[in-house]
Amino acid sequence: MGVTVHVCVPVIVLVVLCIGLTSSETTRPWYENLPAVAMDYKVHIDPGKEDCYFQYVNPGATFYVSFQVLRGGDLKAGFAVRNPAGEIVHPYQWRASADYQDLSMLGGYYSICIDNQFSRFAAKLVNLYLTVIRYDQWDKVTQELEELNLSVQNFTHTIVGVEKNINEILQTQHLSRSREARDLNLLLDNNSYVQKWSIAQIIVIAATTVLQVYFVRRLFEVRPSTYSRVGI
Repeated sequence: MGVTVHVCVPVIVLVVLCIGLTSSETTRPWYENLPAVAMDYKVHIDPGKEDCYFQYVNPGATFYVSFQVLRGGDLKAGFAVRNPAGEIVHPYQWRASADYQDLSMLGGYYSICIDNQFSRFAAKLVNLYLTVIRYDQWDKVTQELEELNLSVQNFTHTIVGVEKNINEILQTQHLSRSREARDLNLLLDNNSYVQKWSIAQIIVIAATTVLQVYFVRRLFEVRPSTYSRVGI
């Protein structure tokens, strides 16, 4: 039973850069000042293994993570989330998909672990989607614009609303893509299963037919008797 630890360093939406490390960095990443960060990537979990990933979340930022098993075994895996204090905020559950959202007040590294220890022979392909959104960044934009003597309160509220709607749309699109990929993999597996069993059944039927013809022909064969030859 092994545990593999990775640190994933995301860039702006839909761009992923994963760096494998044995321990998380103590310094804050370079992207901490970005207003929004998103990751969408697939990971391979070996049989009997557990992989953990760490994501830095700024103080006051909203953290969201979802996972879905796309391929392998019973299409289920364990999923757990720990906050920067090490507390399990989303306990392990053997499920096909799950999600979690939290408003981080102190900030720090969240731990996302995917457990495949109950599956001893089947590896799993899992899709992970993570976002870190800092809505407080819009306040800084408002202050900068107010310094220019501009009335931007309505504009700021509109921008924040658009930002929230965009994030909800991205989450919905991610779930739709994950379900589509899972259904496609399930369809391909079923197609392969049916083809293999169909070929096996055809071979069995053909072999049975040949054996039946052979034994029926032997049943009606007439062999000359040695006694009849001597009498003649």
